[in-house]
Amino acid sequence: MRLLCDEMLRGIGRWLRVAGYDTLIARSGTADADLVAFARAEERLFLTCDRRLARTISEDPHLIVLPSEALDEAAHELRERRGIDWLHAPFTRCLLDNASLRPAAGSELARVPASAQREDDPIKACPECGRVYWPGSHVRRMRGRLERWAQRT
Repeated sequence: MRLLCDEMLRGIGRWLRVAGYDTLIARSGTADADLVAFARAEERLFLTCDRRLARTISEDPHLIVLPSEALDEAAHELRERRGIDWLHAPFTRCLLDNASLRPAAGSELARVPASAQREDDPIKACPECGRVYWPGSHVRRMRGRLERWAQRT
């Protein structure tokens, strides 16, 4: 599943990336018509909270109108309406540019604190921006949120 979030849904867009989904986030000021056209051309689901836009293209299968920008509510809605699996492939995409992460190597590993370099914890890097990701307490907290969102209630 490939997604496109409008700028209002930047927060849930980043969480979709955390969960492993190919998620683009619209640049500020991009026209709605351009976003809809892009979503159609790229076969992406377009996520928005824009009710006005929803009225103009209400029957478009590429459009998902979420009731709120609030993370918990949006996550629940996406799970229920579109079957988003919040444990799809956690921590496999760059949070900044959406690229698929790869195992870190060489000089990338040198940028990671020694305390985080344990054999059982994978360290990953973004091939696009060079950002390095390693498991720490923030990952445990993030995984906890993904697990809560994945639970069926």
